[in-house]
Amino acid sequence: MPTATPSPAATVNQALELRRALEQHKQRQPGGRARDIAAALGVSEGELVACQCGENALRLRPDWPALLAALEPVGTVMALTRNEHAVIESVGRYDGLSLQGHMGVVHGGTIDLRLFLHAWKHAFALTEEGRDGPRHSVQVFDGAGLAVHKVYRRPDSSAPAWEQLLASLRHEDQSPGLAVSPPPAARPEKPDSAVDVAGFRQGWAGLKSTHDFYGLLGRFGVARTQALRLAEPEMAWRVAPDGARALLEHAGRSGMPIMIFVGNAGCLQIHTGPVKRVVATEGWINVLDPATNLHLREAGVVSAWIVRKPTTDGIVTALECYDSAGEQVVQFFGERKPGSAEREDWRAFCAGLARSAS
Repeated sequence: MPTATPSPAATVNQALELRRALEQHKQRQPGGRARDIAAALGVSEGELVACQCGENALRLRPDWPALLAALEPVGTVMALTRNEHAVIESVGRYDGLSLQGHMGVVHGGTIDLRLFLHAWKHAFALTEEGRDGPRHSVQVFDGAGLAVHKVYRRPDSSAPAWEQLLASLRHEDQSPGLAVSPPPAARPEKPDSAVDVAGFRQGWAGLKSTHDFYGLLGRFGVARTQALRLAEPEMAWRVAPDGARALLEHAGRSGMPIMIFVGNAGCLQIHTGPVKRVVATEGWINVLDPATNLHLREAGVVSAWIVRKPTTDGIVTALECYDSAGEQVVQFFGERKPGSAEREDWRAFCAGLARSAS
C-alpha cells in the first residue's frame, strides 16, 4: 500500500499560513461549514483539514482495506457522502464489507455504499468543536483535496474501537499541509453527428441490467446527458428541474418507498426505504429522518430526466438530476430488490411528471 511522501517545507509553511487564516475566519464567522470555509479561503477542503495536523487533525495511512475493516467494530456511526449540490447522511454500521481490487461494497444495513478506491488518496481523523461537544470524524479526500467520504463517531459508537483505528492507521508523517493536484479535465463531448445513434439505441434496448448502462456509454463514447438526449423518446425525457422536490414531497406524504443515490468519483451512498420528514428551506429540499438525511441544493439541478432501462426484471425507471456541467447530482428509483418487478406506484408517479421541452 503506497504511503504519502512527507510534506515539503513549502507545503508546511503554506499550511501554517492557512491555519492562521482559518482561525481568523472562525473568529469572524463561527460555525461555518468546512466546504464553505475552504471555498472562502481559496483552498480545497482537504488542505483545510491537513493544515490542522499536529493540532486537531491526525494524518492516517492510505490503507483503505484496513481502514474500512477497522470501521466495523466501531459499531454505529454516521456516514456522509456529497458532491457539489447534494449531501446524504446515514446512521448505521459498516457491515457487509466486500472488496475486489479498487471496487468495494458496504451493504449490511442502513449504510449502503459503492466504493471506487482509485479516487481515494488522503485520509485524516479530525476533532472539531460542535454544538454538543467535540465531533470526531475520519475524512477521505481525492488527489485534488475534494471530500470523497466521511465517517462521524456517535455517542453510541465504540470509543475503544475508534481509538484502535486511529492508532493502527496513524501515519508517520504528521506535518501540516497537503500537496494537491488539479482535478482531471472533463472529457470533451463527442459531437452528436459522430455518434452511431442507431447502434446506441439498439444497445440500450438490449440492456440486461441498469449496471450495464455505464459500459454502453463507454462503448459508444457518449456523455451521460448526451445519451439521454440521443435515446429513443420513450426511454428518456426531460421533466422540470423541481421534479426531485415533487418526488420527495410525494414520497413523504404517501409513504412510497424509494431509493436515493448521491455520489462522487470515489463513493456512491444509497438510501432505500420511505422518507418521512421532508422540509424545504431557503434554496434546499431536505429529508430529515432519524437514520437518513438528504440535503439537495435546488439551484444546482439544471436538468432532470425520466430514464427507462430494460433489465431481466423488466423496465426500471429512474429520476435523474444533473448540474450545469452535466454531472449527476442525485438519482432516484422506486424501492426494488433484484428479481422483482418495478413498483407500479413509482412507475405511475414518474409517468405523471410533466414533460419539459428544455
